[in-house]
Amino acid sequence: MKFAILYSRKDLAGINIAEQLKKMFIPQIPILELKKDSIYSENIDKNLARNFDFLVFATKHKSKTNKPALSLHAPGNWRNADYGGKPEKVCPTSASVLKYLFQQLHENAKNNKLKDYEITLECTHHGPYLEKPCCFIEIGSQEEQWKDKKAAFVIAKTIASLQDYNNNKTKPIAAIGIGGPHYCPNFNKIQTNSKYAIGHIIPQYVLPLSPTMLKEAIKKTEELVRIAILDWKGCGISDERKKVLDIIKKSGLKIKRTSEIDK
Repeated sequence: MKFAILYSRKDLAGINIAEQLKKMFIPQIPILELKKDSIYSENIDKNLARNFDFLVFATKHKSKTNKPALSLHAPGNWRNADYGGKPEKVCPTSASVLKYLFQQLHENAKNNKLKDYEITLECTHHGPYLEKPCCFIEIGSQEEQWKDKKAAFVIAKTIASLQDYNNNKTKPIAAIGIGGPHYCPNFNKIQTNSKYAIGHIIPQYVLPLSPTMLKEAIKKTEELVRIAILDWKGCGISDERKKVLDIIKKSGLKIKRTSEIDK
């Protein structure tokens, strides 16, 4: 798989991760600097000199709690485009690549004794809009963490591990996630320990679910999606839950609740 790393010259965490990658001296992995903030680098895939299978944005992460975190997610907007991208459009991504990176992130954090950081998926959110499969991998949530060299090394090593992605013999079942909070505790466990690979995640705060949202999630997943995994308690009140079920059933996808999956 041919992939590239993108970071913004305006992003302290991105610069830190890029520096750690450059120290690894892996010339076959392009590290590309962006002039704009990553989330506003619209259609950057069309301006690259080479064609890549997958793009990885290395960035900072901000949160209201300011907790140290390493996070991973696909970009895109289920509704408004308040922070880059297009309204009601998400970017292509690979559920299998996201699962692989998330598992590698856990392993590298453990091996490097990075104890104080929460490792988490986030739901699909923010820009930029791309037509090339991509994801964001981030250090959060304050300047102290963005400058943390050990955290940046863990992220860098995780990204570099994509060199070995094609040697991964496991073939997980591609899924989309629906429901739950922005940070995805139930989906985290599934992504780490189950046979399912979760690509796009539609959180509770953008419900009610629409057929357009579901179609967008399915269409923008590189693998064939045959199942929707529901964080049932995080799918809203009874009327919202019924609507979620009705829309998924009409799509032909199978349905599983997070509580039904061994993890």
